[in-house]
Amino acid sequence: MTIRADLHIHSCLSPCGDLTMSPRAIAAAAVESGLDLLALTDHNTARNVPAFAAACRDRGIAAVFGCEATSSEEVHVLALFEEERNAIEFGDEIYASLPDARHDPVRFGDQVVVDEQETIVDTLQKHMIAASAWSLTELGRLIHERGGLFIPAHIDRGSFSVWSQLGFLPSDAYDAVERVGEGRIDSGDLPVIAASDAHEPARIGCRATEFEGARPGFAALRAALKERRVRTIARSE
Repeated sequence: MTIRADLHIHSCLSPCGDLTMSPRAIAAAAVESGLDLLALTDHNTARNVPAFAAACRDRGIAAVFGCEATSSEEVHVLALFEEERNAIEFGDEIYASLPDARHDPVRFGDQVVVDEQETIVDTLQKHMIAASAWSLTELGRLIHERGGLFIPAHIDRGSFSVWSQLGFLPSDAYDAVERVGEGRIDSGDLPVIAASDAHEPARIGCRATEFEGARPGFAALRAALKERRVRTIARSE
């Protein structure tokens, strides 16, 4: 079957994410967009993964779990995992390494953890759009130790990408690279995924990755990346 995946989405836990981006709203929008596989990738934490997993199960959508981690060089990286526990533990390790700068919700937006019923159960106090203590290479090691996928995010963007921060794509054990636009990129021989980087429901699925597999899930995604059987798509606006 053809599997359509959006692998870069922010919930209401990311300060840049709209408060309407509850896990339940994300899953509902994914159904409307015809997606089969979804990833939640909040900045430097995975604390909304349990509610996201429940929402995807309720809507019949396959899910992978992760976060968008920021390296010490301020490069954004997608860390995607098959198991909820691995994503949460990785996110907690990244969050713990962030500077002790208190988040200002008035200036930057709220950082709320929600349950399956969209009730706010916690707020995170550190400013999550900050660099972690881990370098790009160290992030890759931490991700792979937990069986995850290590994907430099939006490498075609002029901020918080390997190109904007380092000026090149260092040699490393990447599983893919992500693009969010249509411009030419130098990805070497790595597979390229596309994703929405959605911060509001209407953007979910605007860019996606397609591949063939027996059923949607982490195993099918990993195999498609390893065999370079992915293609990027964008819907007309």
